[in-house]
Formats: sequence, C-alpha cells, structure tokens
Amino acid sequence: MNVKNATVLIIDDDTDVLTAVKMLLKTEVKEVVTEKNPENIRYLLSKKSFDLILLDMNFNSSINTGNEGIFWLKKIREFGSDAPVIMITAYGDIDLAVRSLKETASDFMVKPWHNEKLIDCIKKNLKEKGKTDERIGSESSVIGKELIGNSEVMKDIFFKIEKIAPTDANILVLGENGTGKDLIAKAIHENSLRAKKPFIKVDVGALTESLFESELFGHKKGAFTGAAEDREGRFEAANGGTLFLDEIGNITLQQQSKLLSVLQNRQVTRLGSNVAISINIRLICATNVPLNELANENRFRKDLIYRINTVEITVPPLRKRGSDIILLANHFVNIYAKKYLKPHLEFDAKAIEKLKQYPFPGNVRELQYTMERAVIMSEGETLSASDLIFSPIESVVVKEEEPKDLNLSLVEKNTILRVIEKHGGNISKAAKELGLTRTALYRRLSKYDI
Repeated sequence: MNVKNATVLIIDDDTDVLTAVKMLLKTEVKEVVTEKNPENIRYLLSKKSFDLILLDMNFNSSINTGNEGIFWLKKIREFGSDAPVIMITAYGDIDLAVRSLKETASDFMVKPWHNEKLIDCIKKNLKEKGKTDERIGSESSVIGKELIGNSEVMKDIFFKIEKIAPTDANILVLGENGTGKDLIAKAIHENSLRAKKPFIKVDVGALTESLFESELFGHKKGAFTGAAEDREGRFEAANGGTLFLDEIGNITLQQQSKLLSVLQNRQVTRLGSNVAISINIRLICATNVPLNELANENRFRKDLIYRINTVEITVPPLRKRGSDIILLANHFVNIYAKKYLKPHLEFDAKAIEKLKQYPFPGNVRELQYTMERAVIMSEGETLSASDLIFSPIESVVVKEEEPKDLNLSLVEKNTILRVIEKHGGNISKAAKELGLTRTALYRRLSKYDI
C-alpha cells in the first residue's frame, strides 16, 4: 500500500516514546494516533481502522502477566484487527518478542532504536500488508498449488506461511485428520528458499521400530537380513531441501530419542556404519494430536517438542472455515467434471444449504470424496441436495447442548446417566470415562438413586 496514506496506532505508556515516534512519522504517513493506556485499544479499534500498530511489550497496567504485550496482541486480534503489529521491546525481553511472532505479530523493534531502522521496518510491513490485501481481496486466496481458502482463519495461515517460509525455522503443523496438513507443508516448501531442492515426506507414525532407523537414516549393505545394498535414508534424500515428518505424534519414546539426537547434531549415521554424514534440511512435522496432549512427557519428550516447534501452525477443521466449504466444493466439482467428461455443474440452493449445515467430521478429505461421488452420479447440469451423500465411514460430531439447569448435582447426575447409557450399562467402562473408581461411581449411583 501507499505508505503516505497509512494510519498508524502507537500504544506505549511512555509519553516520551509516543511523542518521539509521532514526530518521526509526521511526514512519513497520513495519520499517527497515540495511546498510553492499552485498556482503550478496543474503543480505538471500534472507531477507526488502522493500517499498522506499534505495541509496547510492557505496561504499568492492571494486567500483570509479565508479558502484557502478548496479552494485548491477542486482544487486538480478538477485536477483529488484522493490521500488522510491530512489538516494541527492551533487550531483556527479546525472547518474549520472538514468541510474539508466533502469536501473529509481524515484527519487533528493540529500543533504543535508530530512527532510520524504525521507519524502514514500518514501511516494509505496510508494503507487505498491501500485497496481502491485494491477494486476499480477490475471489479466493491461493498459496501453493492446491491450498485454497478465503476465510479469515485461512488468511491468517497464508500470512503466516508467507512470513515463515523464507526462513529455516522448524515448523509443527497441528490439526485434525483430513484438514490438509500436508498441503501446508508443501506450501511452506514451495515458498521457501529451498523450493528447487527435494521435498521428502515420511509417514513416521506408520514405521515399525525395525524400519524406523533404516528408513530415516539409511543402512549399509549387510547391516541386517535383507539389506542387499547400501541405501540412503530420508534425511540424506532431503539434503538441501525440506523433510516432512507426518504423524510425528505417533512415534515411540525410543524413536523420539533417536530423532532428537539427529536433529541436535545435524548428522546421521547409517545402520551398519560408523561414519557420520552431515545433513542440511528444513524440518516440518505434523500431527493430529493436540499440543497439550503432546506435551505429556509420558507420551512425548518436551525437548523434542521444542526442537521441532520453532513455529506452530494450527489448521482449522473445515466446519470452522465458513464460506470455504462452498469455495472448495466448487473447486472439486470443476476438477472431477473435467476428469469424468461431465458438463459444467452448479449447485442448487438446497445443495448449498446442505453443505453449509453438515459438520464434515472428515474435513476437506471427506468433502473431496463427496464431490467426486456427486459428479460421477450426476445426470444433469445441476447438483441437488439428493446428489450429496456424505461418507458413511465418518462419525458425525454432534455438539451437545449446554445443560439448561446448571445445578451441579443435576449436571453430575445427568452426566453419569449419559455415560452409563453410552456404554450400555457397563459400570467399569463408565467409571473409567468419568475418571472414577467403580466404588466411587457406585456411591454416586446410590446418592442419586440411579
């Protein structure tokens, strides 16, 4: 965008900083708004749209978290602003500033700064915003060859990809099965400086203990029965490029230890050899296991999580992507209409409504399956609601209504009844799901006369 037309908001409880930056930007941008109290952010954002925000990391305010900047950064996003946010920090808070980049900040400046550097930083981020606005203002946003979306959550992901792809940061992609985590990984690679080098994908969750080392690190001839020749592992194959380890959450603690050693040393040793081989890879990992579950050390090593998770990207389920459902449905219909030599197909109103109402437990993968089937079975140029038959192998997630009566005893009684009914009266299974012993559950059954 034209920097001269930009409106900038500066939030800092130091009056001298506000005055200095306002004077500095007076001839650089259209308008500068200053604010000492971050509590007023919501009001300011409701009254005006800002092209860029400078936000201090520490305030003498009622919020006492030790990282107020990140707290208010999250609030800015919750209040609906997608403006680039540059964090203002002191030397001692650089770690926090780096963390803020994982929380959707665009950049950070360490004070005291050189005025020229601050102006360059602001101009760079405003120009990046202009490019992003131009891209997301079109009918749909596309990054990579197959990754499509126009919802706010996907725009955020596309912006993150653009920021992190040119770096060598290790990325952890989180999300349910079928959300397109592999497409995210490909998009990061295709937009990186390693784009012309190999992109190697490995489903590590499917590797047995005996195959894990051979597949990833390679082996020498005769290293084990059946090793008829030398073979390079996936780490070597990805050298210079990107290694994508899918389903990382399913590997054993022993496998995690071996993987951690390679990542720390940046060297692999083939089975049957004593010669270490240096590797130069960009690592992307993916899992459908939520991060809070992955952080359980009985399941996954925390030191490995930190190693693979410089930046994390959480891919939303399709049911949370709004208009993307219809956008993707049309995309797949066009693909399969060409593949199966069908005429141009369109949805009628009831078909669109059916797509909008369905929760898609199988996510984009299920939508693609549904559209292919609909195209194959279609007889005219219009797809109706009856043409849309969703996958029978997916279990529909039904959101349970919040209890109308919030009396704790009644809520507990109803929960017990529901779980016992779910397990067909099996007290042991019901107690396990409820987190109770059989004895404790029997006491509650007696208490509520169940």
